[in-house]
Amino acid sequence: MDEAIFIEITDDTGETFKLEIIGEVEYEGENFVVFLPADMEEDDPDYGFVILKSTEVDGEEQFDSVDDEELLDKIYALYMSEVFADEDEAN
Repeated sequence: MDEAIFIEITDDTGETFKLEIIGEVEYEGENFVVFLPADMEEDDPDYGFVILKSTEVDGEEQFDSVDDEELLDKIYALYMSEVFADEDEAN
């Protein structure tokens, strides 16, 4: 992705977060989007990757949390392998 894309999401408690889309991964026919918090400092202990499942509902993209830790680990590993493959191709 060349240009930064940001979204705002609201969690179940009503708190709103601004996230930057940094990548997308397809796994077993489902789409996942990888984000980094845009409204948080990198040294914040809660700073890190956010992975949400992307689905289309009535023509609009919807993001849902992924509660399965094993699935999150697989998506993260797949995303990181794609990032490093892209870096290898660039060199």
